[in-house]
Amino acid sequence: METRNVAIIVLHDAKKKILLQQRSNDAERYPGYWGFFGGGIEGRETPEEAVRRECLEELCYQLENPLLVMRHKFSDKTYSGVKYVFIEPYDARKKLVQKEGQGMAWFNIDEISKLKTVEHDKDVYDFLRLILPSL
Repeated sequence: METRNVAIIVLHDAKKKILLQQRSNDAERYPGYWGFFGGGIEGRETPEEAVRRECLEELCYQLENPLLVMRHKFSDKTYSGVKYVFIEPYDARKKLVQKEGQGMAWFNIDEISKLKTVEHDKDVYDFLRLILPSL
């Protein structure tokens, strides 16, 4: 099994809804699944550098102050590693331009359980259910 560490961003709006991406139906991993924006940490990048880069690449969105709220060990059929979870309130004055996947939408935490999501993201959703009300 290959090691792959990832950094993801949880953008949330004023109503505590979370922005998720629907992966393309022809994606190599998890086609059609809903998940977070973000991706693999490359070379000597720090997790924060990776989440900033990924957010620019996937959403054309410049993060202001991403806060690391969780480190989560994960594994699936192909990869194992650490998922670094960052959170930041969405600045509605900035435009989001989706560059990856087939869709994106805002969901409250309870709606997410009805979506087709990656199994190892469920611990992150459970954690967010605890912290979102206090943000």
